[in-house]
Amino acid sequence: MTEEHINYMLSKIPRNKFAKVEELASLVTWLASEENSFSTAAVLI
Repeated sequence: MTEEHINYMLSKIPRNKFAKVEELASLVTWLASEENSFSTAAVLI
């Protein structure tokens, strides 16, 4: 992936940064849990 492509993708993200694994871990855990039996995860905001 070129630096130009990375910069393009970052320009489309409102916070202008990629998420870190630590920032997404609890979300992924919840999505995979029984507590989340209703959601399809089609849209996450």
